[in-house]
Amino acid sequence: MTDTAPHLVQVFDGHNDTLLSLERRSKTPKERSFFDEADYDHIDLPRARKGGFAGGLFAMFTPSVREKPKEGKEVDFKSPEHFARITQPVALDYTMKLLEIAEDLEAKGNGEVKICRSTAAIKEAMAAEQLAMMLHVEGAECIDKDFEALEMLYNRGLRSIGPVWSRETIFGHGVPMKFEHGPDIGPGLTELGKELVRQCNHRGIQLDVSHLNEKGFWDLAKLTDKPIVASHSNVYKICPMSRNLTDKQLDAIAESKGLVGINFAVFFLRPDGQLNSDMPLDVILRHADYLINKLGEDGVALGSDYDGCLVAKDIKDVAGLANLIEAFRKADFGEELIAKIAHKNWISVLERAGI
Repeated sequence: MTDTAPHLVQVFDGHNDTLLSLERRSKTPKERSFFDEADYDHIDLPRARKGGFAGGLFAMFTPSVREKPKEGKEVDFKSPEHFARITQPVALDYTMKLLEIAEDLEAKGNGEVKICRSTAAIKEAMAAEQLAMMLHVEGAECIDKDFEALEMLYNRGLRSIGPVWSRETIFGHGVPMKFEHGPDIGPGLTELGKELVRQCNHRGIQLDVSHLNEKGFWDLAKLTDKPIVASHSNVYKICPMSRNLTDKQLDAIAESKGLVGINFAVFFLRPDGQLNSDMPLDVILRHADYLINKLGEDGVALGSDYDGCLVAKDIKDVAGLANLIEAFRKADFGEELIAKIAHKNWISVLERAGI
């Protein structure tokens, strides 16, 4: 999605929860259309145009608590109920709701939204100024033991999957969101989880290690023959949150020619781990510098987690991506490196994964 304003750079982002946001807002006083500009939540098409957002991996996530929030009350992810296990039929039903929202956006978008099933399709959509949407499942609860749902979802456009969110599945164990705590929590992938890796490698579905605990990370790293990708994670050495990546994990990602998408969630960025949006963009640049030093210029991208987290006030929504790009520019990252971080590296890693 190009723009006549020279300061805008196309952004292909590694993670958002916009489909979930649209579902949770539906039939409530805050119901919104993706095609109309809102002054709350993070992504809609008009604001995407303002920020240079050309597309990304759109997550299909099934929350443990699926009741729509009451007016004036948002989800409190500090509550244990939001980490409770869910069954496969429930997760598949909810995933299909989100998939249908994505398909509806494409159908009603007058050619402005395109579900992409390959990197070639992403490039074509971006060149045509269409919003390039690639589908991702966050937490594989919707996948059955025989992988029939995986095949069905692949045929409907799924191209990326995280075996877990921050809770246990039949495939492995998610890492909780604990500050000053490492990711070495719980056992690794189950035998079914290892088979999920093989099934995804065979089909051409990207595996995402964000939310996977450390033992599960190493199990996946040993099995996969594709680049290791953490779509929305940050640097543990800077922000010691269990969801972030240790130096040893970053070394493994680098060796696989993989990628890390920088998560905009303030409590995964701030050295103090606080849920406070009053955070300078320099903190994001510090994570970017660290990741470039560990992964090289081809291994760092963006994984905003828009519509799923609290972000810095200077990038309060997708229109604010332009502010982040300007911050990179003022820090002398250079136009080619900025373009790599903004979109080129995601497209390259998806190509390397055979997608």
